[in-house]
Amino acid sequence: QVQLVESGGGLVQPGGSLRLSCVASPYIFEQFVMDWYRQAPGKQRELVGGSTNYADSVKGRFTISRDNAKNTMYLQMNTLKPEDTAVYYCHAYNHVLGRTYWGQGTQVTVSS
Repeated sequence: QVQLVESGGGLVQPGGSLRLSCVASPYIFEQFVMDWYRQAPGKQRELVGGSTNYADSVKGRFTISRDNAKNTMYLQMNTLKPEDTAVYYCHAYNHVLGRTYWGQGTQVTVSS
């Protein structure tokens, strides 16, 4: 049973924009905290941001939002840089329940 499904990745030129989407099951969307991670080749997976916090490397360029009617979380990425190239993952966790879910990931490539 798939709980998180990302979409919206692709190839974009430096300075361009992309919007990623993560559709969650209603249970996950309502009961879990959701955020975005990314993993670049040869690097560890890192937190991009949650509802109010962002990695220093993306502050001012990336924005996370939610559409409650669609059970969807978005990652709006502007002024993209080559170093933003990575697989982006939607993540949901509930510490009380002790459960974590990951999406399948979507590739973002920033290159001219």
